[in-house]
Amino acid sequence: MTDPIDALPPLRAVIASHGLGARKSLGQHFLLDLNLTDKIARAAGTLSTGTVIEVGPGPGGLTRALLRQGASRVIAIERDTRCIAALAELQQAAAGRLEILHADAREVDIASLGDLPRRVVANLPYNVGTPLLINWLENASHFVEMTLMFQREVADRIAASAGDSAYGRLSVIANWRCRTRKLFNVPARAFTPPPRVDSAVVSLQPYDTPPFPADRANLEKVTAAAFGQRRKMLRSALKTLSVDPLRLLQEADITPTQRAETVDIQGFSALARAYERLTGPDAAP
Repeated sequence: MTDPIDALPPLRAVIASHGLGARKSLGQHFLLDLNLTDKIARAAGTLSTGTVIEVGPGPGGLTRALLRQGASRVIAIERDTRCIAALAELQQAAAGRLEILHADAREVDIASLGDLPRRVVANLPYNVGTPLLINWLENASHFVEMTLMFQREVADRIAASAGDSAYGRLSVIANWRCRTRKLFNVPARAFTPPPRVDSAVVSLQPYDTPPFPADRANLEKVTAAAFGQRRKMLRSALKTLSVDPLRLLQEADITPTQRAETVDIQGFSALARAYERLTGPDAAP
C-alpha cells in the first residue's frame, strides 16, 4: 500500500503552486534533496515515541522525512504564513501525526510542547540559529537530543574542543551542557536557493547534569571576558570582570599566561565557581 506521504506532489511543485520564493529576511534556504532529508531524519534516532519538534519546515521536505522515518508526532513551528498553507496537504496525509504551529520559534517555549521524550530536529534559518540554540540550552534537560543544521562555521564552533581554532564561547556553553558531535556537512548546492556557505548537521545530547558544576550565568560571564580578548593572556583578558584576575585564576588553578582557547570545559567551570565565590554575598573583602 502506498504511503500517503509518498503520494504527495514533489516539493518543487509545492513551492511553485504556493509561490514559496525563499525570503532572505527569514533566512530561508529550502532543502529539497530527499537523500539528505532522509539522512538527517535517520540521524535523529528513534522517533516512534514522544515528540519531534521541527523549526522552520518551509515546504515540508524534512517534515516528510521525519514522518517517513516513523515519527509518532511532529510539531512543526513555522513563521511564514505562505508555508502554513503549503503544509496543510502534508498534515492531512500524516493522519494526525503532524501539528503545525504558526508562530515565531523565538517566542515559543518548545520545552513544554508535546510528550516526552522530546527531540528537536531542524534545518535552522541562519539568521536565528545561534540565538535559538542558546535559548534551548537553558532548558536542555527537557530534550533527549537536538539534531540541528547550521551554517558550517557555526557547527564547527559548537562541536569544537579546547585547542581547536573554532573553539569559543559557544563551544564552552554547548559542551558544558551537552555531548556534541558534528555529523556531516551539507554543500550549499543542495539548497534552493543555494546559500553562500556550506552547512553542517550537529547532534547535541543533553547531560542529565553537567559533568562539571557551575552556575550558567557565571559561566557566561567568564567566557565572555576570556574570549572577548582571546589573543590576550587570561591575566589581561579577565580584567573586565569585577574581581582581581590573578586571584580568580589562582582560585581556579589556571595559569595566568594561558589564553582562552587553551582552557577546557572543566577549566571554565572552575573559573565560574571561583568567580561566584569571589563575588557572592559571602565573599571576603
